[in-house]
Amino acid sequence: MYRYDTIDREMLADRAAEFRAQVARRLSGDLTEDQFKPLRLMNGLYLQLHAYMLRIAIPYGSLNPAQMRKLAWIARTYDRGYGHFTTRTNIQFHWIKLRDAPDILDHLAGVDMHAIQTSGNCIRNVTADPYAGATAEELDDPRVWAEAMRQWSTFHPEFSFLPRKFKIAVTAAPKDRTAARVHDIGLVLKRARDGALGFEVIVGGGMGRTPHIGPTIREFLPANRLMSYLEAILRVYNRHGRRDNIYKARIKILVAALGVEEFTRQVEAEWEKIGDGVDLPDTELARIRGAFAPKGFEVLPAQSETLEAAKTSNPAFARFVRNNLKPHKTPGYGIVEISLKAIGETPGDATADQMDVVADLAERYGQGDIRVTHEQNLVLPHVKLDDVPAVWAALDAAGLATPNINLVSDIIACPGLDYCALANARAIPVAQNIAEKFRDAERAELIGELKIKISGCINACGHHHVGHIGILGVDKKGEEFYQLTLGGSGAEDASLGTILGPALPYDRVADAVDTLVDVYLRERNEGERFLDTFRRTGVAPFKEAVYADAH
Repeated sequence: MYRYDTIDREMLADRAAEFRAQVARRLSGDLTEDQFKPLRLMNGLYLQLHAYMLRIAIPYGSLNPAQMRKLAWIARTYDRGYGHFTTRTNIQFHWIKLRDAPDILDHLAGVDMHAIQTSGNCIRNVTADPYAGATAEELDDPRVWAEAMRQWSTFHPEFSFLPRKFKIAVTAAPKDRTAARVHDIGLVLKRARDGALGFEVIVGGGMGRTPHIGPTIREFLPANRLMSYLEAILRVYNRHGRRDNIYKARIKILVAALGVEEFTRQVEAEWEKIGDGVDLPDTELARIRGAFAPKGFEVLPAQSETLEAAKTSNPAFARFVRNNLKPHKTPGYGIVEISLKAIGETPGDATADQMDVVADLAERYGQGDIRVTHEQNLVLPHVKLDDVPAVWAALDAAGLATPNINLVSDIIACPGLDYCALANARAIPVAQNIAEKFRDAERAELIGELKIKISGCINACGHHHVGHIGILGVDKKGEEFYQLTLGGSGAEDASLGTILGPALPYDRVADAVDTLVDVYLRERNEGERFLDTFRRTGVAPFKEAVYADAH
């Protein structure tokens, strides 16, 4: 991962000191809440239902053990012993006292972390494939480009007060693990026939009140022109984006209003004004790339006798390997995905003790590398296959060995009405109820890949629009109801879900999901995922079963 230098560290120290003075003025009454609000949001501090929430940036989802231990320490010292990993690959602490916020920022700066641009109408955390640098699928390491964008966008004076928040994702593999097509800008690394590296540029995706799958505005952008093209996109957005209506302020609305062809024409015209030349000098790119140099992998046999023996002797471990161990580009290594979706727990939450366990495992077995996924899980990307049994045993002891990656209980859920002042309904207990329905691990494996995503309001922080089963909490005369959608996908086959029918009361949601799964198991052809079956049959058999049962 990128290593901060003296300039980076001085900047973080200055920013923390500036915020300390602002907090002191607020506590003394020299600043009103209305005056303080834009200042705190620029430092990732929200005022939620019960307390302040601090959102900490984890650029492209990469952490080292020292940073993870610091997050664990903050959880114990300033929160209630846990943190919540989000779909932006950040971490949130939901029980922060205002007077403590400056001290937390100082502690974060000590391990090269911060909360800058985790809120506000600016370019938010740039995300990347959590398997970056480990999967054989990738054409290049997308973290290199995500880090370049982070440096370019942080405090960028022209793009610090955009019409609305702005999110970028970059991936370099055919399998999209970033939800690139539902971002303001999605970047997919490609190679031209002559071997040149470039990007497919997707603009205008997003969820929320008016969801859109982003269209491609450039099939191939030379990689060394990335920054100027991003500038052109953002200038067109800054010029035309709605500032009079928060619900129509995202770039997806502008792309839809202008039309893809006209939007593209304006971007290309703006880009032409910027002129030719290389955006990122080779020396600077090499400096950044050096921070992501391949690890020193040992020469190992492709198959591990230790791993195979453990699988044979322990069915629970074998199940974990089937679902949570992914192929690595180097023989003898694997990618271990750690589920933060234990049955009955809050999706995305990790206790301080669990964070310390993950830090220890990364240090001992994982080359000091930890990733956060947009699906609210963690990853150890570089583990020797021989070490996987030991890693599993430690995870199991810490309650982190749930073998459900991509299965029905691997649910994305926002904090919902339990924490968020914007929410209409709870999301966490709905996720817990559904997971409990599918506690049987054998049945979960029989069902196969099924992505359930839950949002407590239309802002769609839980990505419900692109869930195979999406669940949206709505308020009906003070009561919680939930609208179900089917057939969404945030992957490379991106699609928006179809509304199943009238919203269901809270106590009907888990049973409805169970019914949907039964319909899928009845209707599916061999080899079909839930999503494939839905796309083949349409909504009718699912709708009939759920609403017949409801009556």
